[in-house]
Amino acid sequence: MIPDFLVEPLVRRALEEDLGRAGDVTGGLLRADERLSARFVARAGGVVCGLQAARIACALVDPALRFTPRVADGALLTPRAVLAEIEGPASSVLTAERTALNFLTHLSGIATLTRTFVDAVAGTNARLAATRKTLPGLRIVQKEAVVAGGGLPHRYGLDDAILIKDNHIAACGSVGEALKRAKDAAGHMRIIEVEVDSLAQLDEALPHAPHAILLDNFSLDDLRTAVARARGKTILEASGGVNLQSVRAIAETGVDIISVGALTHSAPSLDIGLDAD
Repeated sequence: MIPDFLVEPLVRRALEEDLGRAGDVTGGLLRADERLSARFVARAGGVVCGLQAARIACALVDPALRFTPRVADGALLTPRAVLAEIEGPASSVLTAERTALNFLTHLSGIATLTRTFVDAVAGTNARLAATRKTLPGLRIVQKEAVVAGGGLPHRYGLDDAILIKDNHIAACGSVGEALKRAKDAAGHMRIIEVEVDSLAQLDEALPHAPHAILLDNFSLDDLRTAVARARGKTILEASGGVNLQSVRAIAETGVDIISVGALTHSAPSLDIGLDAD
């Protein structure tokens, strides 16, 4: 799990956005002694993620709120499953409600879509990975949601690893020159991956022994050829236009990793509500 101190600033900013300058003016209608018990309930089946952010939202609004999870992130949900219970001052429960639900519905949606992709390639050796196509400010929790759904986070940022993309290659002049510069600059602990868009570029990259090669928008036939040429020499990652209709066929070519931007940038929210007892 991500340490709370890394998630708290994201939740705090969300609450600040919601509360604005005057706070919850509707919640002010409730008396201080009025209490409320409620349950976060799944309206649809899926995979839960975001309980940590929901708990932090409740604690930031009012430390007197009692947040009790009933499942763990990564758990499979059936419709009407209870994710967590909350109890405390009614005004505080209702102030925290929307921010907690925003994190839960969004992150559970990512985890659910990821699990759908993971299930689609079951029985192959391919693993599903996210990309850096995330909402600004939310990458760390979106990547955590991918992990909850059974996927891999890939890079968290530009400082994680060297990933030589097509524009780096254009600037350097060739795949070989870009890899030479990367190896000269990188220490022994730094992973190097290069993106190629043709079998010719793959052949140019292989003698430089990068840790991984990203096969960008390859046809299925070219993916199979790439696997045959590179097997055992490096990790092969397929990317570009991957969807639920195509992912199984891509996995069956023998690639090791399939990266899917849609996991984070296009996942629909999972329907979750707060039901008062």
